[in-house]
Amino acid sequence: MRRALLLVLCFALTGCSGASEAEPADTAGAATVAVTPTSRYNPAIGTLFLDGSHFCTASVVHSGPGDLLLTAAHCLHDGEGGEYASGITFAPAYHDGVAPYGYWDVSDPQVPEGWADSSDPDLDVGFATAHQAGNTKSLESITGANKLLTGGGFVHPITLTGYPDEREAPVVCHGTSDQADTYQMRVGCPGFTTGTSGAPWVVGPDPETELGTVVGVIGGYLYGGDDPDTSYSSYFDTDVATLYRKMDSRG
Repeated sequence: MRRALLLVLCFALTGCSGASEAEPADTAGAATVAVTPTSRYNPAIGTLFLDGSHFCTASVVHSGPGDLLLTAAHCLHDGEGGEYASGITFAPAYHDGVAPYGYWDVSDPQVPEGWADSSDPDLDVGFATAHQAGNTKSLESITGANKLLTGGGFVHPITLTGYPDEREAPVVCHGTSDQADTYQMRVGCPGFTTGTSGAPWVVGPDPETELGTVVGVIGGYLYGGDDPDTSYSSYFDTDVATLYRKMDSRG
C-alpha cells in the first residue's frame, strides 16, 4: 500500500486511518508493459522530500504562473479532517543523490474538499506551488511542463514514471490504463512501490522533451494500491478541473 506521506509521518495529528472502500471491479488488465530503471531523467518529474528523505513523486503541470506541481492528495494532506503537511521540497529529475535543478520549496497545497473531509479515494489528487529562493525564473520555464487533461476517458497508452523509496532514481513503465471502478483508473506496471504515489500517467510524450498530457497520478484506491505491480489513480473529473482552474488563475 503506497501510503507514502502517512507512512513517513503518520501525521500524529489524527492517527493513520485508511480509506474503506470496496474492491474495484476486475475489468480488463493492462496491455503492453515494460518497466526499467531509466538513464534519462525527465526534468518535469521529480521527488518530494521531507526531513531529508524522499517520500512521494510529483510533476510539473502547465499553469499561468509557471509554478504548479501535481501529485496525490495523500502526499500533501492527511485527509479525514486532518491538516496539510509543511516543510516539503521538490527535486526535479532527482537521481543518485543529485538534484540537478536544485530543491524547490513547496507551498500553497490544495486538495479537493472530499479528500480533506473524508479521504475520498475518488479525489486523491493534489496541487501545490514550487519556488526557489533567489531564483527569479519560474519552475516551468526551466523544466518544462505536462498539460493536464480532465474528462478524457479511462483507456490510454501511458508512460508512468515514479520514485520508489528504496531507489535513488525513477522507474519507468509503458502500459495501457483501463477503468477499475466508476471514478478509478488502473494500470499494470511492476515495481511501483512506496514512494511512487503521485507519479504522473502521461499520454503522448514528445520523444525529445518527454513532455505530454497527464491523465492520472498514482493514488486513489488504497492510496494507489496494495500490490506494487498494479497501480490506481482517481479519475480526473470536474472536481479536479475546478481545482486546477483555481490554481492556474492565480497571479
